[in-house]
Amino acid sequence: MATQASTTNHSTQGPQRTTVTDGERTIGQIVSDATTNAQSLVRDEIALAKAEINADVQKGVKTGIGFGIAAFFGVFAFMMFLFAAAWGIATVLPTWAAFLIVGGVLLLITIVGALFGMAQMKKIKGKPEQAIAAAQRTQHTLTDAANPKATTPRR
Repeated sequence: MATQASTTNHSTQGPQRTTVTDGERTIGQIVSDATTNAQSLVRDEIALAKAEINADVQKGVKTGIGFGIAAFFGVFAFMMFLFAAAWGIATVLPTWAAFLIVGGVLLLITIVGALFGMAQMKKIKGKPEQAIAAAQRTQHTLTDAANPKATTPRR
């Protein structure tokens, strides 16, 4: 279905008609579509950034759990070594030796928990890399579209 817009030209040649078909869009429609597409693009890039940050938050939680385990068992290891020292001074060898063995096991658990926490912390990126790359690609695309003669190949 064709939409017709008529304009009258008051020149010596008489009235002229201009026809706008369905395949052609007005400048207003093009600007409206561009605005809608830009808004959609911004929303999508924000969603990507949120997804990346949520992944880093989950890694941060694992890191916190690892350090929490290390701190929990570290406190008990310290208490065991204190008890071992007290019993060692007060009595003969066998009693405090048992306390030292238990304390050593707890200290080993503390070290394993701390190493786990450090390994998890190294996995945290700290910034939404994919969202930043997508925004840079969008910027380059828009710059190239605005200046078609100054287009240079990008890698």
